Amino acid sequence: MRIALLSLVVLLAWWIPAGAAERAIDKEIVVPAPLDKVWESWTTREGIRGFFAPDAVVEPRVGGAFHIHIDPLAKPGARGADDMRFMALQPMKMLSFDWNAPPHLPEARAQRTFVVLRFEPVDDRNTRVRLHHSGWGDGGQWDQAYTYFDRAWGNVLANLKKRHESGPRDWTDWLEQLRKMHAAPAPTQ
Repeated sequence: MRIALLSLVVLLAWWIPAGAAERAIDKEIVVPAPLDKVWESWTTREGIRGFFAPDAVVEPRVGGAFHIHIDPLAKPGARGADDMRFMALQPMKMLSFDWNAPPHLPEARAQRTFVVLRFEPVDDRNTRVRLHHSGWGDGGQWDQAYTYFDRAWGNVLANLKKRHESGPRDWTDWLEQLRKMHAAPAPTQ
């Protein structure tokens, strides 16, 4: 009887999955630029400013700054991906960094998720970039942040491609909108 029961437990353990697959965002794009140029887009301040955000602090080393300032006019802590860090770098192959939710999702923003980018030359003129974003919680603002970044990373990668097709992004209009937004009186309640 004990052997039959043990066999049943082993069979059920094999048959029932140990847990659900981790929720992650996976995106991929082929960028019309050589590997070294695409790598520079992610690992230099000028590179980030060319497609991702109007300002950044980028120190491409393990533990180095990867601060992406979507709103460089905002107070510290509300500029975008403030205080993010590179976690790993394998030159011209892979980099990873921690990441947080946008300021309008403070519960999720207090936590960190993780992004891994992999770079692969397709040929001398094109580079495949694969993005994997994981570390998500469940429910509430986590679900909102996941939905936000599922859309946002597609836009970021499309902007990376566009930057290498037609040149760096001009942030003049974006910064002007931010100036107006910051100058507007706060709504009264």
